[in-house]
Order: sequence, then structure tokens, then C-alpha cells
Amino acid sequence: MDNQTKSKYETWLKEKSLSLSDHKRLEEISNDEEEIISCFKDDLAFGTGGLRGVMGVGTNRMNVYMVRKTTQGLANYINEKYSHPKCVIAYDSRNNSHTFAVEAAKVLGKNKIHVYLFNEVTPTPLLSFAVRYLKCQAGIVITASHNPKQYNGYKVYGEDGAQMNIESANAVLSHIDALRIFKDVKVGDFDMLVYDGYIEFVNDEFYRVYQKSTLAQSLSKEKRNIRIAYTALHGTGYKSVTTTLNADGFNNLDIVAEQRNPDGNFPTAPYPNPEMKEALSLGIEKYLLLHTDDILLATDPDADRVGVVVNQKNKAVILTGNEVGILLFDWIYQMRRENNTLPANPLLIKTIVSSDMATIIANDYGVKVKEVLTGFKFIGEQMLLLEQKGELDNYLFGFEESCGYLTNKDVRDKDSINACLLIAEMTNYYKNHRKTLVDRMNELYKKYGNYTTLTLNYELEGEKGKTVIAEAMKRFREKDTTALFGELNAIGDYLHSIIYHIDFEEHVDLPASDVVKYFLSNGDTITFRPSGTEPKLKAYIFAKGDKAVKKYTNLVNSIMEELQNK
Repeated sequence: MDNQTKSKYETWLKEKSLSLSDHKRLEEISNDEEEIISCFKDDLAFGTGGLRGVMGVGTNRMNVYMVRKTTQGLANYINEKYSHPKCVIAYDSRNNSHTFAVEAAKVLGKNKIHVYLFNEVTPTPLLSFAVRYLKCQAGIVITASHNPKQYNGYKVYGEDGAQMNIESANAVLSHIDALRIFKDVKVGDFDMLVYDGYIEFVNDEFYRVYQKSTLAQSLSKEKRNIRIAYTALHGTGYKSVTTTLNADGFNNLDIVAEQRNPDGNFPTAPYPNPEMKEALSLGIEKYLLLHTDDILLATDPDADRVGVVVNQKNKAVILTGNEVGILLFDWIYQMRRENNTLPANPLLIKTIVSSDMATIIANDYGVKVKEVLTGFKFIGEQMLLLEQKGELDNYLFGFEESCGYLTNKDVRDKDSINACLLIAEMTNYYKNHRKTLVDRMNELYKKYGNYTTLTLNYELEGEKGKTVIAEAMKRFREKDTTALFGELNAIGDYLHSIIYHIDFEEHVDLPASDVVKYFLSNGDTITFRPSGTEPKLKAYIFAKGDKAVKKYTNLVNSIMEELQNK
């Protein structure tokens, strides 16, 4: 153990403001060098996605002390930049989320920043909407999205309602790094801050305004003929999703009762990710197939993402995030054209790891495509740029492959309530035309090509995992490795903002990011990047036909196996 890690551990061990349980935990690990290193060697990294990590004691864990320090850094940044600033705070259903939200409010209030605090578990998209509606200069949501129960997180939003951009996040980080965790943080008394007016709760009128904005996204008023199964996966989505669907005329709802109520232990969905079959299985078995519902909708714990399962002749077909994004884009375009509401210069915004089939269809429809880095914050950033140029009406749809979708321009992050409304209307529309979503997807495959997308996830924990991820990204940039996958047209190295074509180099107008993308001569693409929120390396395969996908998968697996066995 290095001296710095040991010093940090001993500082915490001596700190009198720590709770008795935290002191006890520190004493329990006194002879466990590996655990001390894990808890103290690093600090939780603050970036455009805020903080995310396992809950526990230490600088590399999510706890009240790290939340306070981070919030003090944010407060210093806000007070330096704005006069009489305001911030809104939301939290999800995870263990300690309410506690962390209150601690953040106590720090902001003590620093004379007016706080709007939600008084119940709240979906992330409502926080994004609230920043703009309440005219705040910042927003915070306590969530770890779809991570397992031991995780929590702290996401920060700018005054535009999108997650903080790189420049602002770096500025906040500089303020955080300048602080001593126990000596430089101001923490007020919650009740006194409420009494003095520095903290106030978000009122019921807000929810009505948000729902009105969401319902304005409706594109079809056809008779509602479908039955929908819905699960909140123990998260925050139940109230917002069901009231919105009911208000739009969808009254035949089957709720997965076991997963309806918020529960940070996620007892029936240990990994509450709507992309995964395990999280969807209860809804599929009890409702989609048993009650012959048309679709199952599943929102993640902070209800910004939604998974979709289709009842295809009494068989459950799980649509990928890419397929739902393509279906929504196609349907939104067709409906807005039919309704004469299509903008003159329609724009689709997608991330670079999302299906290139969307681009192929967009080109056919005459829709411009803007590609951004992975993360919906970059879609939100583009929406702000459009707004500043007076061109926001051109925005048609934004999506990312990890089940994130948005049409509502009043929100600047992915929004499952908005998406559930549109998916329900789209399913209903096709049923009225004697089709399912699977039928429509097959029509698109037949017309544009049988493209398959697959995301490979390699979980790589600890210090060894970090080394393997770094080695893998280095390997995927090497010419000998790229040659394994077939003839290349180009290699995109987004860390250096260059796409290397055969005869020239193309500058990429995107922030630097550790991403490598192979553009194969047959039109297939393979993209690699480390996850920004989990100890994972991800590979995204886009290829025509299952045979090609299998080939690429085997090649990537062999490289990863070799690196992990070193």
C-alpha cells in the first residue's frame, strides 16, 4: 500500500464527524490491505456523468462525505458563475438515495443556493424538465440508473436541462479537488434551511405541467385497441408512466405488481436493466404471455430508459434498443409527414455506437443525421446548439442504443415516459393495420438489409480490470488487430478525433473520447469503448447477417480472453 492511500485511510479513521457505523467499518478492514486500497487509493471520478460507484466508506465509494464534498464543489462553481442561483434535486428508489439528496440540499442551502427538492422518488427526465421549468442554474439527481443494488450515483445537470458538458464538469472538478473533505464543506440544518426558505419542495402543479408537455408529443388519436403490460422494475416510473398512458387513452394496463413499488434491494430484478431478459422475465411470464398483452414496457430504476417486448403470436420477442430506436424514428417520420407537421429540415441525432441502419433509412427519407459520442448528454448538447441558432424545430428524434429515446424538446435527457407514450401509440397504430412491431421491423429489414446489432460486455473489476481495458483499447488500435476483422475502409480513433481513411485523414468534430470504430468495406462496423459508468469494456457490432456477427464476436472474444489470461 502506498503512503498516500495509507494516509487517506488514517485520516478517515481519526475523523470524529464520521458515524459510529462508518468508524466500525474502517476498523474492520484495518488488516485488509486489498480492501483499504480498493476504498481509498482512488477518489470517485467526477465527470460529465457526475459520480457513480459502490456504496460504502472511503474516497472511492458513494457515501454522505463524498456527496457533501462534491456538492460543495458544485456550490462554489455555481456561486462563482451566477447571482442568486437555484438548483433542483431529485432522487430514485435506491438505498440511500433520499439521504444523499437531503445531504446535497443541506450543503447547497448553507451556501445560500435556493434548492427545490422533490419529496418523493422521481424519474430522471422530470429532473431535466424541472431545471428548465423552474429556471434553475443546475440540477442534481441521485441515481445509479440500471446498476445493481450496491451502487449509487450523483448526476449533475446544467441550466439547459442536459447533463453537464465537459467544460463545465471540468470546472466543477477543479473546485472539488481544491477542497479538504472534512474541513472545507459547509453543511446546514435541514429544518432551519426549510424555515429560512433556502429549501422548498416541488409542488404538485409541476407534475401536471410535465404531463401536459409529454402528452403534447402524441402523434396518433386512433382508437386504443391494445393491452399493455408494464413493470417499473422497483424504480420510479410507475406513477408517471401509468398516469400518462391513462391520460392518452390506454386504460388496459397490466401492472407487474411484484415490481411496482420502489425498492432499492431490487428483490425480483437484481440487475434492473431493461435490456436484459432476466429483468423482463417476470413481466413476460405473468402478463405478456399469460394475459396475451400486446407489449411489455419496462423502465429502469430512474425511468429514463425503456425496454420493449412484443407478443408475436404468443411468443415473447425482445426488441433491442436499436430496433426500438429505428421503429420510433420510422413511425415518427411517417406520422409527422401524414400530419403535415414535418419540419423543413428534419434532423435525427444518434450516438456513434447506435445502429447505422437508422442512418441508411434517414438518407432514404431525406432526413439529416448528426452523430455524437456515447451518452445522451451529447444529444442534449446538440439540442441546445439548435436552440441557440433558432433551429430547434428541426429536431425530430434522438436515440441511443441503450434504450434511450426523446422527442420532447422541453426535456434534454432520455425520457422513458415520453418513449412509453410513443411506443404505445405506435403499437396501437400497427395493430389497427394488422401488424405488430416485429412485423414492421421485418419489413424494414427486407427493404434496407437484414442488419444485426449486438453489444458485447466484458466485466473487468479492480486494478487488473483497468489494466486489461487499457491494453484492449491499445490492441484494438493496432493494424495487426484491425486486419483480423476483414478489409477496412477506415478506422475511427475518436481519442485523437481522426478517421483514418485509405487515402486521407478526416477530422472529427467531437470531443476526444476513448473510442475506436472499424468501418469495414462491406458496410459492417465494429466499435470499442470502455464504459463510462461501470467497470466494463463494450464492443458494438453492426453487420449484415448472423454469420458475420458470429465471426466478429468470436474474434473479439479470443482477443479479450488472451488479454485476461496474461
